Amino acid sequence: MLKWILIAAGGGLGSVLRYAVQIGVSRIWDHAFPLGTLLVNLSGCVLIGLLAGLFYGSASLREEYRLALSVGVLGGFTTFSAFGLESFSLLNERRVTMALLYVAGSCVAGLLAVWLGWRLGEAAR
Repeated sequence: MLKWILIAAGGGLGSVLRYAVQIGVSRIWDHAFPLGTLLVNLSGCVLIGLLAGLFYGSASLREEYRLALSVGVLGGFTTFSAFGLESFSLLNERRVTMALLYVAGSCVAGLLAVWLGWRLGEAAR
């Protein structure tokens, strides 16, 4: 039960951090390019890579705290970091074809899913 509570608390913190970064960036950057989201996604990738590198195969951090940081805080901050880590893991395991399918599938299918959702929303108005 503690694991679930820590993940939820971490998710709330990550969401607040994401909003703070995006608001901060929007005050100094033109809105024509989503720089805030890009910075959130890239910093989330650096952070999840750092955590994975620090704690890979190590029992030095209890599972519930590792999940609170990775799934909770970084999941609330940006799920793109999980996508980056999963893609890297596939490449690191030399599963290049699987990695390329995952990246292309996520991006292309993700855009198509947004388009579909948009069209469904328009039709429901």
